[in-house]
Amino acid sequence: MSTENNHPQNQDKILVIDNYDSFTFNLVHLLYECGREVTVWRNDKFELPDVEQFDKILLSPGPGIPSEAGHLLDVIRTYSATKSILGICLGMQAIAEVFGGSLYNLSSPVHGRATTIHITDNTEPLYTGLPETFEVGRYHSWAVNKSDLPDVLKITGEDANGVMMSLKHTGLNVRGVQYHPESVLTEHGKKMISNWLTLN
Repeated sequence: MSTENNHPQNQDKILVIDNYDSFTFNLVHLLYECGREVTVWRNDKFELPDVEQFDKILLSPGPGIPSEAGHLLDVIRTYSATKSILGICLGMQAIAEVFGGSLYNLSSPVHGRATTIHITDNTEPLYTGLPETFEVGRYHSWAVNKSDLPDVLKITGEDANGVMMSLKHTGLNVRGVQYHPESVLTEHGKKMISNWLTLN
């Protein structure tokens, strides 16, 4: 999937990095529903300097682990200090790894199931206007370790078993969610994306 769109001059330029995932189309559709034009590049089909032109970067879900996902890790390393970044599923895992965190294999993978998330940080702008608990759609077999999470990353949501469902960087405009806001199983997904789009 590779699309180019003209971005209105008064709106942030948004790049979606497609990690070869079928959910990317759903994400792009959600962004369109929020009134935004986007550019979509597959994770190995662009040059790193070309990302400079964008204001916001959305890292899509995808198969495998972050180190197998083209330029994904390098995009975060290069642009996290200057761009607004939202990582979804694999994208959140990549954010965790870049800043010193690690992943672990879930004993029971969660694919196509809705579970309840509990917001643990009410100051997280992604969750503005949302209830403290709600259902989210999950499709993953890896999760971010809480035991060695670096101080620069803060947990903002967990499931009932304490599995990390979202995080944010404490000093940068970088955040991630383990679940899929674009899934029909997720409540308030469009609101979350809208909240991210309005973040400076």
